[in-house]
Amino acid sequence: MTTTPSLFNPHTYDPTHFDPETRRLLRATVDWFEERGKRRLIEDYRTRAWLGDFLAFAAKERLFATFLTPASAATDEDQRWDTARIAALNEILGFYGLDYWYAWQVTILGLGPVWQSDNTAARTRAADLLSEGEVFAFGLSEKAHGADIYSTDMLLEPQADGGFRAGGSKYYIGNGNAAGLVSVFGRRTDVDGPDGYVFFAADSRHPAYHLVKNVVDSSKFVSEFRLEDYPVAPEDVLHTGRAAFDAALNTVNVGKFNLCTASIGICEHAMYEAVTHASNRILYGRPVTAFPHVRRELAEAYVRLVGMKLFSDRAVDYFRSAGPEDRRYLLFNPMTKMKVTTEGEKVIDLMWDVIAAKGFEKDNYFPQAAIEIRGLPKLEGTVHVNLALILKFMRNHLLDPIDVPAVPTRLDAADDDFLFRQGPARGLGSVRFHDWRAAYDAYAEVPNVARFREQADALCEFVTTMAPDEAQGRDLDFLLSVGQLFALVVHGQLILEQARLTDLDESVLDELFSVLVRDFSGHCVELHGKDSATERQQGWALGAVRRPVVDEGRSAHVWQLVEALSGSYEMSL
Repeated sequence: MTTTPSLFNPHTYDPTHFDPETRRLLRATVDWFEERGKRRLIEDYRTRAWLGDFLAFAAKERLFATFLTPASAATDEDQRWDTARIAALNEILGFYGLDYWYAWQVTILGLGPVWQSDNTAARTRAADLLSEGEVFAFGLSEKAHGADIYSTDMLLEPQADGGFRAGGSKYYIGNGNAAGLVSVFGRRTDVDGPDGYVFFAADSRHPAYHLVKNVVDSSKFVSEFRLEDYPVAPEDVLHTGRAAFDAALNTVNVGKFNLCTASIGICEHAMYEAVTHASNRILYGRPVTAFPHVRRELAEAYVRLVGMKLFSDRAVDYFRSAGPEDRRYLLFNPMTKMKVTTEGEKVIDLMWDVIAAKGFEKDNYFPQAAIEIRGLPKLEGTVHVNLALILKFMRNHLLDPIDVPAVPTRLDAADDDFLFRQGPARGLGSVRFHDWRAAYDAYAEVPNVARFREQADALCEFVTTMAPDEAQGRDLDFLLSVGQLFALVVHGQLILEQARLTDLDESVLDELFSVLVRDFSGHCVELHGKDSATERQQGWALGAVRRPVVDEGRSAHVWQLVEALSGSYEMSL
């Protein structure tokens, strides 16, 4: 029996695939927002109110403590680091407002260096603070250098007791106004190079910790803070040397994964509003949804959103099944951050084209969705940074697969402890993958999957016979166009894997791949126009352009699924 995609709907949400306590906490979070109502949600967003009431709720329910304490530091049986349920909460928080998600997200980042540390005192302190309802912060970025950790100006002077005195500033640090513990990255003044790096735990309430300001006009408190002669005791030191560098990158690996499901939540809430409005808006004597271009745009938004959910759900399985011998997650992780979040922007833009001025009205959720969706592709590394990272995996993924056991669906109540022992953050070019073609072969009879497969095979030909030469290898603008093509193949692969696992309605899949065929063709045209593209590469690019297979019956079926969203959810006032 095939299944049709379902969006998160607070009225019917019951995550039966989770254990009882997880189900209770997720449902309690939904109920808390629903009881507050839409008017309060929007008013708090407009007035930039700090999230104290939400954090009080989370503390009372021990929400963060339950979801963000790994089993190695747990004090009760329900505490574990479970990426599947973390992803579920990301979606819920994104659905109601990115400000709420942000406080949770930067707590996750702040905990990363702690849970990777062997410092028992710091780990116990973090677990206690979580139990008390505290939030955390990740002190990495600086005003002058951004996240360029090679150039940190947070300096630590060694002391006779084995500790340090820290001085310097950090910039763009979420929760910096309220964090019980801030994981701060710096370098020793007496040691040059990577051996001098230090990660240490600071307290935002300490007299030597000076909060400068909130650098954004938002409920998110994205702080600038300054340490002046801050005492760092030996028990505050989390990592030193190369291990501190690895902890920074591995923490970002853990944190960037959360952006995809937050983006999904934003798009889902906005879609309910957009489809309901368009279905009830009469223009020239007809509902707006009677116009073919409107149906096309809303249907495209819908299938793109379905693709976002399918990819992200499947990526969870690879994240949870990762280990020293299986690091495929290192490709799928930047994909969730880069590809899924940029798809979210497209989804919002498509719907906004339909609802037009309605997307500005202050009593709707949509205006904040249209603003907040822009931030996610830019957090935890820009789209360009993550595309460049993805390219490191391209040759092995496309051309040199290996036989490895299939990764199952991972919704079990297990602790994802490998995320805090990822080891050195290098060797990406040696990561190996299973054959991506198997996912496409399973749907070879679906017309637009087959059409897209032609384009994916063409990309393999490009990489094999006309890969960028040495000069083009230094042309990041050219390489990023190639990266977009590769990202689409990976995006399609995990979508198809999850579609098979969930027995997805093939009409929806076919409609989604008609969109991906057009996307691939668009990037081919872009590659054709790049300054450094050779004549042969230009010819290849135009030769890989394809027209999607059109099927009116399929499109009509998908439109019925979109139309059914009208009036199916509206947040109470």
